[in-house]
Amino acid sequence: MSTLVTGNAGFIGFHTARRLLERGEAVVGFDSVNDYYDPTLKEARLKELEKTAQKTGSAYTFIRANLADRAAVEDCFKKHRFDRVIHLAAQAGVRYSIENPHSYVESNLIAFTNILEACRHSQVPHLTYASTSSVYGANTKMPFSEADSASHPLQFYAATKRANELMAHSYSQLYGLPTTGLRFFTVYGPWGRPDMALFLFTTAMLAGEPIKLFNHGKHTRDFTYVDDIVEGLIRASDQPAQPDPNWNSDNPGQATSAAPWRIFNIGNNNPVQLEDYVNALEKALGVEAKRELLPLQAGDVPDTYADSSALKTAVDYQPATPVSDGVGQFVGWYREYYG
Repeated sequence: MSTLVTGNAGFIGFHTARRLLERGEAVVGFDSVNDYYDPTLKEARLKELEKTAQKTGSAYTFIRANLADRAAVEDCFKKHRFDRVIHLAAQAGVRYSIENPHSYVESNLIAFTNILEACRHSQVPHLTYASTSSVYGANTKMPFSEADSASHPLQFYAATKRANELMAHSYSQLYGLPTTGLRFFTVYGPWGRPDMALFLFTTAMLAGEPIKLFNHGKHTRDFTYVDDIVEGLIRASDQPAQPDPNWNSDNPGQATSAAPWRIFNIGNNNPVQLEDYVNALEKALGVEAKRELLPLQAGDVPDTYADSSALKTAVDYQPATPVSDGVGQFVGWYREYYG
């Protein structure tokens, strides 16, 4: 197997590429290593991938380029033949999209178009890509199901990811390109992003500074450990999307199609209140948090909760990491990485 993993210097992309290398597969990584957050952390992830490739003897190539650069993407696909593409590169961040929408157009729309076109012309057997629980937006019915509408995003980030799902459908319909979109629910774990809550809380608590709990800490999130995410992601990628023989155009389903296109939730299926998440972090660190309670931020949703039963049925996805264990694993990595 030869797999292109875009965003392999990023959090989930790094873990995915490493797992594939550990399975003995050939991996081509593609990442611009931008400065949205500390590039030093991204470079450290890349070094870890090189070590994994050397240890396992798996073929690994890294391309440092921007996916919005059409020529660079076309050159990549000319030089390599892929059995599948796992597209995880994107401009992340819910609130950042309110301040910098043009960055999301480049990274989430133009780049995704380049990937779709390259997969189409190279006849890639399967494209798996990252979507987000944020597409559910103003929905309040819990748990979120793929059968629910995703037509009311609350931020531009979510709108671009929903656009990716629809763009993928058009290519699946027009060109028969099998595509699978995975809606991630609050991923956390070692090597995580510094702009995410667990990282921010840990840094502040070790410095004796207060942590900011928006919505007065009453959020619930379907916190999902990164190893569980990667397991489900690769299992889904292993099985190319197929047309749904039961799809009905008079009553069209939201997550399957007459085309080889599908959408899955991928979460822990066990929402945890933010206050309990902080309690787990306090226990792992041995430090009591100073809490600064603040109102709900613009663009935030109070709760997320994944119905992941469709992914379980399709690939036997079973998240197995309790929050207490996952937070402990993150703290262990954080202490080692930062000394």
